[in-house]
Amino acid sequence: MDKQLSIADIAAQVESGMTLGIGGWGARRKPMAFIRELLKTDVKDLTVVSYGGPDVGMLAATGKIKKLIFGFVSMDLVPLEGHFRVARQAGEIEVMEIDEGMFQLGLKAAAARLPFLPTRVGLASDVMTTNPELKTIRSPYDDGEEFVAMPALNLDMAVCHVNQADRQGNSRISGPDPFFDEWFCRAASKAYLTCEEVVDTQAFNDPLIALQMPIERNLIQGVALASYGAHPTSCGPLYGIDVSHLQGYNAAAKGSWEDYFAEYVDQVDLDSYTAAVGGGEAIQALPLPVF
Repeated sequence: MDKQLSIADIAAQVESGMTLGIGGWGARRKPMAFIRELLKTDVKDLTVVSYGGPDVGMLAATGKIKKLIFGFVSMDLVPLEGHFRVARQAGEIEVMEIDEGMFQLGLKAAAARLPFLPTRVGLASDVMTTNPELKTIRSPYDDGEEFVAMPALNLDMAVCHVNQADRQGNSRISGPDPFFDEWFCRAASKAYLTCEEVVDTQAFNDPLIALQMPIERNLIQGVALASYGAHPTSCGPLYGIDVSHLQGYNAAAKGSWEDYFAEYVDQVDLDSYTAAVGGGEAIQALPLPVF
């Protein structure tokens, strides 16, 4: 059972009109090597589901997003993603903006094959006014309480970036930020991983490592080696956020996106990208986020 693919192979699985879930969190452990490959394709009209960072910004800048479902789009030290800002202010994308916890419940509902999960979050807030499609439901028990019925976020495909994976689809997130990647994979009809390192299964034999393996291998259709593949986002404990690079990328939203695309995306493979941003040693020297 060998699930190893190339990054381009995974990008080729994405079809126009799909609902695509992207793991990671803001500027942390985003599958950016996959995103850059996806930018080179003709795919369009995507519904993107993400705790957004530069993944969302790049897809918006290249006109690939039809609808965005999100809790935020931020790059941590760059609070609001500039390319997302441009697309939203221009009305180029449909949006469903929800609370971060509601977002999580939507993934968990999809994972459980439920149509929705109830929550108090959103009541008496603009979440309900800006998302008129959201409905409420009353408890059938004696309390009779009214809840928001957070709909399932069913994904056609999910892609996440992990520290290690084997060829069978077992994987490990060894940094302090697993966040909700397992739920993206569970909510999706098919899920793929990019990883910093492909290892033998024996590397996972230590029972304590099992605590860092939240994504079941049966959920994973393919694994691609992508060393430094989260850059310019972080992938702890190996490397931190490249703040300088993200600041330059963010500034490109003011009119120089084509230059950025030409230098770092178009006709650029992962090795040449890594060299262009200073090389592996420079990436590993990036300080880790402080939690």
